[in-house]
Amino acid sequence: MERAAGAIVGSAVGDALGAPFEFGPAGAFSARFPALGTGDEMSGGAGWHAGEATDDTQMAVHVAESLLEHDGLDLPDIFARFLRWAADDPKDIGLQTEDVLTRGLPWDQAAAAHYRSSHRAAGNGSLMRATPSAVYFAPEGQRATMDAARRIAALTHGDPAAWEGTAIFHDLVRVALSGADPLKALPRALAAVHPDHRERYAVVLAPDWHPRQATESNGAVWPCLGSAVWALRTTRGYEEAIRAAIDLGGDTDTVAAVTGGLAGAVYGLTAIPAGWAEPLHVPLPGSGGRVLRLAHLLDLARRLAT
Repeated sequence: MERAAGAIVGSAVGDALGAPFEFGPAGAFSARFPALGTGDEMSGGAGWHAGEATDDTQMAVHVAESLLEHDGLDLPDIFARFLRWAADDPKDIGLQTEDVLTRGLPWDQAAAAHYRSSHRAAGNGSLMRATPSAVYFAPEGQRATMDAARRIAALTHGDPAAWEGTAIFHDLVRVALSGADPLKALPRALAAVHPDHRERYAVVLAPDWHPRQATESNGAVWPCLGSAVWALRTTRGYEEAIRAAIDLGGDTDTVAAVTGGLAGAVYGLTAIPAGWAEPLHVPLPGSGGRVLRLAHLLDLARRLAT
């Protein structure tokens, strides 16, 4: 439970901390906050209030609540929640996700239609919302959790590369929740990846890979996942991992959300500074004006893990 709460809260914290630095230069977080542990890092900026979560956490909450209310995976319901969310004018929404959700097509056709027309659908939007489903399906083992990841990812992302990256993340969180080292589990996770995409992920998840070697921005799913794993591998705690992730620049809220979900599962809830967690709030478009706070996220984590 400590690790599950760490994953859920850790992802939301990373999202909210990274949001003010999105598409900014590398090193901006450390330049603004030179020392760890000052307690004032969750201060907002660039149009975001202190502790305000973005679309990353909003979509993650919709996935979580669907899983809990339907006692498992109900893809049409998740897609319907995404539609209501997108129609309720969220403050931020990814271009690809917006295109898929505004096509007026059924849940099992919209993402495929986008992929056919654009030939580009490997953004990190399926990865940013993946922590709740990773926690929920973890007790069912590797195959079940990776399959669920692929199916949820495919609701908005038609490129199988996005499915596989989301599946790897699910498996790494599953391993971390058990108390084992997700980095040591990487070879087994890669072995379960579709052969067409295994080499691409093997490159970005290799111990000697650095995000500066990426051939695409971290708005794409594989460098985003690779950056999160790099941040975990090269640091010694939750705070350091989040700082490293945001300091990469680019799509900082999502890279930090993915890093936060993974690092939170590894280090647990107590590793997350209270000054980062307590201001959390998640406006939830498509849900009657609700705003979730830390207590709600902790309750979600408890229910997802049990």
